[in-house]
Amino acid sequence: MPVRATTGARPPGAVALFPPLTVLLLAGPVLAGVAGVLLPAFGFMPALGGHALSLDPWRALWAWPGLAAAVRLSVVTGLAATAISLAITLLIVAAWHGTRSFALVTRALSPLLSLPHAAAAFGLAFLIAPSGWIARALSPWATGWDRPPDFLSVNDPAGLALIAGLVIKEIPFLLLMTLAALGQVDATRSALVARTMGYGRVSGWMKAVAPRVYAQIRLPVFAVLAYSMSVVDVALILGPTRPPTLAVQIVDWMNRPDLSHRFTAAAGAALQLALVVGILALWFAGERLAGALGRCWATGGARGRRLDPVLRPLALVLAGISAGAVFLGLAGLAIWSVAGMWRFPDLIPESFSLRHWQGQARGLGAAVQVTALIGVASTLAALVLAVGCLEREFRIRRPTDRRLSALIYLPLIVPQVAFLPGLTTLALVAGVGGTVAAVAVAHLVFVLPYVFLALSDPWRAWDTRCATVGHSLGAGPNRVLWAIRLPMLTRALLIAAAVGFATSVAQYLPTLLVGAGRVATLTTEAVALAASGNRRLIGVWAVMQMALPFTVFALALGLPALIFARRRGMAP
Repeated sequence: MPVRATTGARPPGAVALFPPLTVLLLAGPVLAGVAGVLLPAFGFMPALGGHALSLDPWRALWAWPGLAAAVRLSVVTGLAATAISLAITLLIVAAWHGTRSFALVTRALSPLLSLPHAAAAFGLAFLIAPSGWIARALSPWATGWDRPPDFLSVNDPAGLALIAGLVIKEIPFLLLMTLAALGQVDATRSALVARTMGYGRVSGWMKAVAPRVYAQIRLPVFAVLAYSMSVVDVALILGPTRPPTLAVQIVDWMNRPDLSHRFTAAAGAALQLALVVGILALWFAGERLAGALGRCWATGGARGRRLDPVLRPLALVLAGISAGAVFLGLAGLAIWSVAGMWRFPDLIPESFSLRHWQGQARGLGAAVQVTALIGVASTLAALVLAVGCLEREFRIRRPTDRRLSALIYLPLIVPQVAFLPGLTTLALVAGVGGTVAAVAVAHLVFVLPYVFLALSDPWRAWDTRCATVGHSLGAGPNRVLWAIRLPMLTRALLIAAAVGFATSVAQYLPTLLVGAGRVATLTTEAVALAASGNRRLIGVWAVMQMALPFTVFALALGLPALIFARRRGMAP
């Protein structure tokens, strides 16, 4: 049998269709949604009687007395959460990268990636509430409290609880992005050279490695900033209420029975988009200023060895607080879900009962089915698209176009509340609003970026000599893909699928708006219970919300070990 040539680019075949299809699915809904917001923001929505352009929606928005406070809250909480998350992430990596402690920290924080934001927010709320575990653990011996104190630790006017909830969830994401970037900047050798020149571990890493790492994670940082400024579910659970953040108020206007408020909501969504664009521009300018100051600091010659005894333990403490707050909060949710009588300041309940689980069994079963159906459908579609784009990149021997790489982050950088209302209107006009299929397509817009990011590094790191061997034995590109590459990347595919499924489970606003309130998932039902104050019911739904993605992650980690039990070369 003749040996096929293995050098040069190969015709991409049918996989050439995947990049334009991916661009269409990523950019199409976002751009259509933004258009569907901007037109009603200026009074044009024929379905609701808006047949001419008008500034009335903006006048109604300016007339809302809480606008200034809502804008301030959105900007301050978004900037603070992003800056704190980034600073802690860089400090952890600078202080402990390459050590056994760093491996332990990453193992402790990595499982938090699968945790929905709403579940983490509920856990933190149960931990820091006036009657939460922290107050119970310190009472009455340290505080003298025999009843919950009268102060706002959750839903505080300054948004501190909201900032804390965002920080503990964004640190694992930024840590994952930073770890992926380290291999691209030769961080280990650069840090070693800095230490041989007498620099401290933290100072040397920040001067020699951090600037190049930040250039690699800039888009994820922008995504965190945009999300933190416009998040809805976490703000509903932890954020202020009088007034709320701008994004929460927009959703409130969208859900009012008086449909004329849709025009005000559209104006608010356009303002939210302008705010995010403006703050991103401000952050970009801050990068230039930080770069100039950093160059002066780097060329100053200070070795910073005296800072290590302070900064390295501080990094461990901050990582421990972040992980501990989430895990303790989740444990609190689990206990509340089975708690009987639980008086303050008792640390544990007097009795336990499954009564609330039994009472919610039917609703939980239906919500789990819908959540799993949407998650599986959107994740499978995202996997097919991601594999198609990456395989096309491999066959033409050329990296993915930078424009496509930037478009991957488009649904993450454009605020959900800035285009989902318009997308909802278009879905209703098309007659598909409120259906499970429409919600699954909306989820795909957000699942695809995470699946692509999770799969791209393992795909590109695959040893292409295996393909060369396959071609030399007469296998074509498609057979190499199905018979060699995909089986060898089973673990990476399953992990990417688990990330995508967890992302789908966590989606609140797309489900609420595109589903028109008729598609009930674990997340929408759990967040709806936030206003009830019933901690036992919240605990039941939040535990189920976090158990579903955890189960999928456990399967993704365990299945390869079973599948390849007799193949030593496929061992992790």
